[in-house]
Amino acid sequence: MDAKTNPSDEAQGLRLIRAFLSLPPEKRAEVIAFVEELARSHGRRDERPEVSPT
Repeated sequence: MDAKTNPSDEAQGLRLIRAFLSLPPEKRAEVIAFVEELARSHGRRDERPEVSPT
């Protein structure tokens, strides 16, 4: 792990991973689909050209 990472951030990450792994397979698939959609929408937002107000 990164030496600069806050230990509470690491603990939170481990809790999230444990919660994800405890989900049944169909719920894990829903989480993965949700995160992929967020990543796609975030990528589209970053790709839009900046519009300067005039």
